[in-house]
Amino acid sequence: MKIENLLRENIKTIKAYSSARDEYKNASADMVFIDANENPFKTNVNRYPDPQQTKVKQRLAEIKGVSTTQILLGNGSDEVLDLIFRAFCEPNYDNVITLPPTYGMYKVLADLNAVDIISVELDNDFEPKVDEILAVQNNNSKLLFLCSPNNPTANSFNSKKVEQLIREFNGIVVIDEAYIDFSSQESWLGRLNEFPNLIVTQTLSKAYGLAGIRLGICYASGFIISVLNKIKPPYNVNQLTQDKALERLNEIKEVEDQIASILKERDLLISELNSISIIKTIYPSDANFVLAKVDEADLRYKQLIDKGIVVRNRTTQPLCKNCLRFTVGTPNENKTLIKILNEL
Repeated sequence: MKIENLLRENIKTIKAYSSARDEYKNASADMVFIDANENPFKTNVNRYPDPQQTKVKQRLAEIKGVSTTQILLGNGSDEVLDLIFRAFCEPNYDNVITLPPTYGMYKVLADLNAVDIISVELDNDFEPKVDEILAVQNNNSKLLFLCSPNNPTANSFNSKKVEQLIREFNGIVVIDEAYIDFSSQESWLGRLNEFPNLIVTQTLSKAYGLAGIRLGICYASGFIISVLNKIKPPYNVNQLTQDKALERLNEIKEVEDQIASILKERDLLISELNSISIIKTIYPSDANFVLAKVDEADLRYKQLIDKGIVVRNRTTQPLCKNCLRFTVGTPNENKTLIKILNEL
């Protein structure tokens, strides 16, 4: 497979915008900078940020065992996903494949970019229907989205099925690993060099507790990253986000401790939910949330709201009739949830 052939024609020849900090990168040098029309008075953020987020990428490369040339950072994972659409999908011509129930932004971004969606629902075990997916692809199928662990079902997909899809899908396979830090499965980052058509996206929003700074991460081949770099906005990740991300990436022990706490609380939460009469089914979780089928989702959702507890009602999603999604909270938050559910 030649990845170049999957690109939109105009993307193949596009020239990236060259910012002031692209042309002269050593912004920390003791020099006079009057090249970027910045305000000269120091506010700590009066200078444009590093457009390539070099320090953050270097730290991520150390942690994840990849090259900095295989990393692209975005204003949240949604910007990363949008860039992938823009690079590979010709509007009003190409299509992408999604596997409902799954993350809703895939459809939103497809609609935004005027790209058709082919939906192949997961099976009753929330696993991909591999044969059906491969059968529906056509010459205009550019992207296949696999969210693993999946949102809202919380399960990780069978690795053999995922590998078959990577090998046999004729386009780019995007594995969304937003919840991978809570999973018992290995990340697909370890096999990135094996598959030129593989893109892995991750985030600092979940396990790292930085949802507010909006930092999404894309891992792919050097070629794919170079293409995405050409079309991203020049300063898409601000200085405050870069600083906070780097600070948190240097607190790995604390992050690991919080992940362990969340996993412990997840097991306790599932155990307690099993004893509540209005809970009918609890699905296996490999994430920091639990999907549960209740007797009447709309009613229970409203009752929980009235008690001051906000959960996610997923009953309108395919295969999720009467399902509520519970994020694993603090020990006190989880105890409050269980207390209210028992009262209901």
